[in-house]
Amino acid sequence: MTQINRREFMKAAAILGAGVVVSPGMIDKAWAGGDGPVVVMAKGEGPGRLARAAVAALGGMASFVKKGETVVVKPNIGWDRKPEFAANTHPELVREVVLMCLEAGAAKVKVFDRPCNDPRRCYTNSGIAPALAEIKDTRLEVSYIDERRFKDVVVPGGKLITNWPVYEDVLGADKLINLPIAKHHNAAVLTLGMKNVMGVIGGNRAVLHKNIHEYLPDLNKVVKSHLTIVDATRVLVANGPQGGRLEDVKVLNTVVAGADIVAADSVACTLFGLGPKDVRYVQLAQEHGLGIADLSRINVKKVAV
Repeated sequence: MTQINRREFMKAAAILGAGVVVSPGMIDKAWAGGDGPVVVMAKGEGPGRLARAAVAALGGMASFVKKGETVVVKPNIGWDRKPEFAANTHPELVREVVLMCLEAGAAKVKVFDRPCNDPRRCYTNSGIAPALAEIKDTRLEVSYIDERRFKDVVVPGGKLITNWPVYEDVLGADKLINLPIAKHHNAAVLTLGMKNVMGVIGGNRAVLHKNIHEYLPDLNKVVKSHLTIVDATRVLVANGPQGGRLEDVKVLNTVVAGADIVAADSVACTLFGLGPKDVRYVQLAQEHGLGIADLSRINVKKVAV
């Protein structure tokens, strides 16, 4: 298993600091621009403001969500942890993304996850349910997963799995907006956008963790994210994915966003001093044709908020 080296993490994080002088080589290695997919890296204060700025730099939410569409917004609400412990997506970021979808004219915005801890405690203590309760719009639906509503679907071109149950609301949606939190994971090295789709699948997910790097590309062939917004406002660098110690949390005040989930995850890897090859499912996803993991081909736009 690849471990996150704290020294490398801090070196990568230094690139994001305003006014910090770093060597040109380090900048080129981390943020080499290309003519491939665009990934936005927004840095500043306020998770909601960062999300809005990142999406604006991609052309605005109207570029992804059309009037009358049904949209699933999928944060990580997997753990009974308060926001400061960096186990779940920041509630302010989730609320702002939902608002942007509604502003774009979505007919329905659905928010849910399949938590590992008690769902009601996760939704409440993560701060996500209270934050969304502030939105007084009948088009917003915040719900718990109904275990009876998974549908077995074929995985096109699946290498390890040929079929797997996926939540009906995802299958019936026009768009899926993926809102992972970037953090250490004891099996996958990092949990990012591609890993976050496990919250909308059924079945025995524990089985998948035995070969998580090989399974994730297969799952992302059937669960397609139209926009990935990675919450790196504060990240877990150890004891993930559940965390529980504030000393394992590093504040980066950063959001990474892109339409290419593999590219977005690849850029997010660098925040931990890692590359796509260190998080093998990200590299394998490129080999599966799911997106671009080669940092030299990704056009990274940096936005200050």
